Amino acid sequence: MANTRPRERLAIMRAYSLSHLSDPELMRSTAASSSQEDTATASFLAHLAEMDARRLYLPAGYPSLHAYCVQVLHKSEDAAYRRITAARAARRFPAIFEGLAEGRLHLTGVIQLGPYLTPENAEGLLAAAAHRTKAGIEVLLAERFPRSEALGLVVALPATASPAGEQLAPARVGADEAERAHQLAPARVARLSKVTPVALERFAIELTIGRSTQEKLRYAQDLLGHQLPSGDLAQVLDRALDALIEQLEKRKFGATKRPRQGMRPSTNPRHIPAHVKRAVWERDGGQCTFVSEAGHRCEARKLLEFDHVEEVARGGRASVAGIRLRCRAHNQYGAECTFGAGFMREKREAARRAAGVRRLETEARAKVRVAADEVIAPLRSLGFRVDEARQAAALCES
Repeated sequence: MANTRPRERLAIMRAYSLSHLSDPELMRSTAASSSQEDTATASFLAHLAEMDARRLYLPAGYPSLHAYCVQVLHKSEDAAYRRITAARAARRFPAIFEGLAEGRLHLTGVIQLGPYLTPENAEGLLAAAAHRTKAGIEVLLAERFPRSEALGLVVALPATASPAGEQLAPARVGADEAERAHQLAPARVARLSKVTPVALERFAIELTIGRSTQEKLRYAQDLLGHQLPSGDLAQVLDRALDALIEQLEKRKFGATKRPRQGMRPSTNPRHIPAHVKRAVWERDGGQCTFVSEAGHRCEARKLLEFDHVEEVARGGRASVAGIRLRCRAHNQYGAECTFGAGFMREKREAARRAAGVRRLETEARAKVRVAADEVIAPLRSLGFRVDEARQAAALCES
């Protein structure tokens, strides 16, 4: 038994030692291994695409396919992102699977091509990209989809990261296929921030900030002049985060050192009192409470929502025992399990349409108010009294 481990290591070393192969044999074996890798990549992407469509990561206790790939399949964040992106493109255009398996397309090329593929151009574009390098595909896309050449030598970095910019996090899992299909080609994303561990419990932060942020930082250093004469950025940032977290906790779940007593209860059955939010947040540890059948608890700590254990439509009450924390994905998943995926899809679509109507109405009212304000000054210049001009403006608004 004592020699079992060394023997196993020796067997592994022999299995991966290829020094016994002749040059021609090594070249043939390398080509065969490359072909097997291409086939395995296509098969893996097909599995990911089907898991994405069935959303099997949700009952397993993970808020997204990306989280499942990182935590269960042990892929790096970037590797998971790239494979999910390619899998989604291949699900829309299955010819990609065949191209990958046969070695005509590579993973990077599929990611490059994905945003440009449509049902009308997919066949021709995939055929034109066959056996091209990354640089070759860039040239192909520049020829097929030319962009403006009027680019400045100095380009200002965007004020905010992209909506999905959580360090290459994938698009929201569960988005409609039509929505994914019409996404524009993403621009090359600049790494605006980076946190790197440099020692035990010590981290270095690299980031680019705008002028407004720099002025706020200098002002905060000035205000802290008595407490922090050195103006140490690390301590300023730490105090700023303390203040921000306190503000966000107050907004999110009513955190306060002196809770108000005797508040009049709301008649809205969906209203959750602040004291219930505080107790639930503390009890659940600020983490999604969904647990899979295998006992894995979802680790999501963002996009959390207060969820009724028993649905409001079925008499659920906003008590500490009747409320729990769920991430958005598992909150929706629970509703689909109860009411059906089709019903919830229709409800979400109706909510989106209603939000769109409200947005258009708000924009229309804003335009009318501007037009009404523009009426008052000309009428006053013509000799109308203030009350008459305002009455005319009111008529314009109506």
